[in-house]
Amino acid sequence: MKASTFVYPWDVTGDPGAPARIAALGVEQVTLAAAYHSTRALTPRHPRHRIVTAEHAAVLYPPDGRWEGRVLRPYAAGDWAPGDAYGEAAEALAATGLEVHAWVVLAHNSRLGAEHPETSVVNAYGDRYPWAPCIAQPATRAYLVDLAAEAAVRPGAAGAELESLGWYGLQHLHAHDKTGGVGLGDAGLYLMALCFCPACRDGYGAQGLDADALAAAVREALEPLWRGAPDDQGWTGVEKLLGQETAAATRAWRDERARTLQEAAVAAVRTAAPAGFQVLLHADPVTHHVGANPGVDPAHILSVADGVVVPCAGGPGLLTPFAEQGREGAVLAANLGVVSGMGGSPGALTADMARARAHGATEVRLYHAGLASDADLDAVREALGAR
Repeated sequence: MKASTFVYPWDVTGDPGAPARIAALGVEQVTLAAAYHSTRALTPRHPRHRIVTAEHAAVLYPPDGRWEGRVLRPYAAGDWAPGDAYGEAAEALAATGLEVHAWVVLAHNSRLGAEHPETSVVNAYGDRYPWAPCIAQPATRAYLVDLAAEAAVRPGAAGAELESLGWYGLQHLHAHDKTGGVGLGDAGLYLMALCFCPACRDGYGAQGLDADALAAAVREALEPLWRGAPDDQGWTGVEKLLGQETAAATRAWRDERARTLQEAAVAAVRTAAPAGFQVLLHADPVTHHVGANPGVDPAHILSVADGVVVPCAGGPGLLTPFAEQGREGAVLAANLGVVSGMGGSPGALTADMARARAHGATEVRLYHAGLASDADLDAVREALGAR
């Protein structure tokens, strides 16, 4: 089972020992951030620093001329990843024999929402989510498609993994989050993810819904949850709260916007990339789910992309709907955490890989070589060596 680990450029640049150390884990590939959201990251082995603060979402390479004169455009990184940080790190990693793939975060950008608030998802209460660009808006879609093509097809990259290529919602881990006091559950989170920007209001209208009436219905449906009532999990909970016809109409609008964006972004990457370039999406098999691993229809997405990266921290069950498609040659990569301080289980990696393989995984992704302790990396090295 092929293994890749996620890495940031700042884990590598300025640390001559990093590429060989990562290669020694036994991975065949690295998934290296090329466009990434704001973060505060530990670098426990770097000779010059221990903490990197990426102040805003940025591209970690010099953007090209396609953005000239455009209002929506990627932001350059600051001193946390100056110049062509991605390119420098990629070259150093490739020199050890590792295959390098670009890691591209798309519809997740707080600075974009702060500077262009009209681009953000707006919930039924009128609150904006600055971290969540609305993927229904034409200008935002054009920006995301071009960003996918530019950030994915970096010199020397053999492929790319597109994260957050779909709807984002309330769940975010925003700065000093204080949003966990009420358990909204799966259905409540879907209702809080419904967007009411002008583009989405028009979209609901095309589905036969009155946007004002829908927003009122969403607020009414959420009221028991704010009071602490238990949530009916899954899509049946949404149908119970909104009614089957209304729920289906919202999902029809959102699913179509996500599918067509994913098709356009993958097509743009393929047009820009050399032959044999691999394109994967971070994905969840439940289409109404939102976030970094947005919901997709497994049959559709495997007809568009070369495969998917699937979150498996809670077990390998989300792999099954993709594996059931039986698409020959599709990459089904199980994403496993190996940073024990962040909830990962490096000591259980051998067993976790075996379970993932039994559920159809063809590859494994390890989050995250730069953030892990030496003890965590020792466990990874042992598990990969026993494959």
